[in-house]
Amino acid sequence: MEALTIREDTRVNLRQDEIPSSWYNIQSDLSEPLPPPLDPSTRQPVNPQSLERIFAKELIRQEISSERSIRIPEEVREAYLQIGRPTPLVRAKRLEKFLRTPAKIYYKAEYLSPTGSHKPNTAIAQAYYNSQQGTARLVTESGAGQWGSALALASAIFKLRCKVYMVRVSYNQKPGRRTMMETYGAEVTASPSGETKFGRSLLDQEKDHPGTLGIAISEALEDTVTHEDSRYCLGSVLNHVLLHQSIIGLEAKKQFESIDVEPDIIAGCIGGGSNFAGFAYPFMTDKLKGRSNSRFVACEPKAVPSTTRGVYTYDFGDTAEMTPLLKMYTIGHKYASPPIHSGGLRYHGKAPSLCYLINKGYIESVAYHQNEVFQAARTFAQTEGMIPAPETAHCIKFVIDEAIKCKESNESKVIAFNNCGHGLLDLKAYEDFQAGRLVDYEPANIEVETYIK
Repeated sequence: MEALTIREDTRVNLRQDEIPSSWYNIQSDLSEPLPPPLDPSTRQPVNPQSLERIFAKELIRQEISSERSIRIPEEVREAYLQIGRPTPLVRAKRLEKFLRTPAKIYYKAEYLSPTGSHKPNTAIAQAYYNSQQGTARLVTESGAGQWGSALALASAIFKLRCKVYMVRVSYNQKPGRRTMMETYGAEVTASPSGETKFGRSLLDQEKDHPGTLGIAISEALEDTVTHEDSRYCLGSVLNHVLLHQSIIGLEAKKQFESIDVEPDIIAGCIGGGSNFAGFAYPFMTDKLKGRSNSRFVACEPKAVPSTTRGVYTYDFGDTAEMTPLLKMYTIGHKYASPPIHSGGLRYHGKAPSLCYLINKGYIESVAYHQNEVFQAARTFAQTEGMIPAPETAHCIKFVIDEAIKCKESNESKVIAFNNCGHGLLDLKAYEDFQAGRLVDYEPANIEVETYIK
């Protein structure tokens, strides 16, 4: 039976029994292995066994796997159904009409999850595998709070304790996110904190330090290795995280096929890369095999321009230099990210697989200031009725610009993007935008240390 379409493809739904049974691993379709993570002390590839004190064993296996499909455990699929998967594919007809464009704009409605973003797709998987291993407590970081909220929910589902180090500027900007995490049962601490050695060292230098995602990662890792019952969970960047998010694109591909439509442009915002990769990678397989001419475009903030102004090199994933060295586009792990409202995009690097594909020319990247991004978000809200997260708004800015170009060239392109989160807990950002208080940041100079010659 074909997927149910409603009102001339305005909203394309899949039945619950059509939810994918396996995740897609893009590493199987690359022409060469990704550059491996390196041990900082030896500059040699990391021994996967050395990571077992930090991550669940099955997640490490998935991280290095070259299998094309990895089966989704039944318990995870049940939890996916519980949180509202499959999500609809929606055509933004009112936005098209407002822009008077011949372009057709579609988005995957990932904001419909209980926590308001795509993040539960991997949080549920990571919590499940940890529960199977006997882990009692999960530790993580969170920028804007979407990831922390998702892991808090997943921990509640699988009866685990959860500790979240939330970047201090977001902790103060988004009390609603903090309350959501605590409602699910998580313990939330502003980062940098007085609870870790690294956090205390930063507060000694600057008592009101705003924090960064890299710092929060360092604190979460330090916490993990000093508590035997704990394991660390990461919300983006790593291969196994992007693997779990592929359920978004796998569903979307089925939905587009059901209405006989193929996207010309596939877009998403990038902080660490999981939302973009989750949506785009199942389509990217066709481009890698020469079966598609679709454009893939990743959107980031000019305040943290990792892929548009950064260097493709090995760098640490955190500020305290506790992680392996990862080959990625980076603006340096010591970069002090400005306090933009897109907390989920304040990260110095990006997912190694995403960076590899950008470096090889398969993916383009663009960057925007936050004022122009919020203007696009307001246009989207006034036409489509939903208020997008500041992160998602970066992609919406690109989509609107492309739709206008289609109007000028009279091209009826199909533009698809991942609507990865709502902004209902980010209204302070909209308030600041409408009051003219948002500042556009952009680094004058970027310096990146070289670890591998």
